[in-house]
Amino acid sequence: MPPTLPPPSELLPPLICGTATFNNQYNPDPYALPTTAIVHEALSLGVRAFDTSPYYGPAEDLLGAALNTPFVHANFPRRDYFLLTKVGRISGDEFDYSASWVRHSIQRSLERLHTDYLDVVYCHDVEFVSPDEVLTAVTELRRIRDETGVIKYVGISGYPVTTLCELSEMIHEKTGESLDVVMSYANFTLQNTRLASTALSRLKAAGVDVVPNASVLGMGLLRRKGVPIGGKGDFHPSPKELRAAIQAASDWSDHQNVSDKRIEKVAIRWALENWMREGARVGSRGDPTSGIPWTREKLEKYGGSKLGVSVMGVSNVEELRETMRVWRSILDGLEDGEKTAVDSGRGTDDRKWSLNRQQQVHTLATGIRRVLGDWVDYTWPSPPPGFVNQRSAWAAPAPLPTPAASPDQLPKQSLVREGSALRPMAPI
Repeated sequence: MPPTLPPPSELLPPLICGTATFNNQYNPDPYALPTTAIVHEALSLGVRAFDTSPYYGPAEDLLGAALNTPFVHANFPRRDYFLLTKVGRISGDEFDYSASWVRHSIQRSLERLHTDYLDVVYCHDVEFVSPDEVLTAVTELRRIRDETGVIKYVGISGYPVTTLCELSEMIHEKTGESLDVVMSYANFTLQNTRLASTALSRLKAAGVDVVPNASVLGMGLLRRKGVPIGGKGDFHPSPKELRAAIQAASDWSDHQNVSDKRIEKVAIRWALENWMREGARVGSRGDPTSGIPWTREKLEKYGGSKLGVSVMGVSNVEELRETMRVWRSILDGLEDGEKTAVDSGRGTDDRKWSLNRQQQVHTLATGIRRVLGDWVDYTWPSPPPGFVNQRSAWAAPAPLPTPAASPDQLPKQSLVREGSALRPMAPI
């Protein structure tokens, strides 16, 4: 990161709203989702960061449209929330990590999100390309960061934690600069905790500042009704034997004599709560979203310890509200949680309930993992055997000749909003 910027661990909120659900992988028709209502409610409830990607179908457009509204402009200036997006993955079997595509992708994301800068940009699903391609993309992202300022922090994301570690170490060794952020998904869940057991120390040693944990349900695997079937059909890479083991664990949980025993309820709270502690070494001190209305908070107010960062996606407003109830209950149960509960108006009874629920979830999680047996810490191959990148060489299109611009009008795509005004976008 540039020496003039604080590390992302001083700024990023420990809870990030993911938008992979704004996509037809998880939902039959993402345009039918109440995406604007979700984003507005998230901001109103204190969420201050959104993760997206061009690979998530219309997610960037939908998120950008929700942010480019009078409600957001009037109440939430751009400096008050964080946007995280990605480059490199185009489709299921197409990846382009070339410098020219990285530049194109960044410009497109800026336009879709109606912003003049991106807080974090990841190279998306790095295991599908060669280490040299990853190095090329990271180098170009850092050039854009240093020369234009439209990127603040640079990172990588992917599934195999060993690959994430190896690339983080390689980039640090070859460039003399550590990655700012490395996001793992489906690797700190009830079923698989390899992010903590295998990767955490290596990533920290490689100088990575923040490691967000995404997809706490294992891309929808840890659900009573099974993996999500969206517009693309059954996309989930898990084998049928693992799915059967999850179903058996879900059935076991359903027969326990406690409330909120559905496997997804247990899995969400277990992952959020445990990563909040386990991931603190690579966590953040940003706004904890504890529930004090219309207040931008810092963790220093509650002891100053970093919290492990989690990314949570939702498909409707009620799912969002339930996620926030769980998140705030977890905060109430922390060592300094009584002050959090009192300041937010929930009170000491909520803290007691949180501590009791923590014990319930621990007991249920232990039983679920016992049922899973040998499937605990299983990971599916990524990329799958025989994968071939179908991307052909891409060249940026030559600019079309245009007449001289009117002195009072700039091309629409070169404008970004700042408050209520539009101004030219910085070239990259």
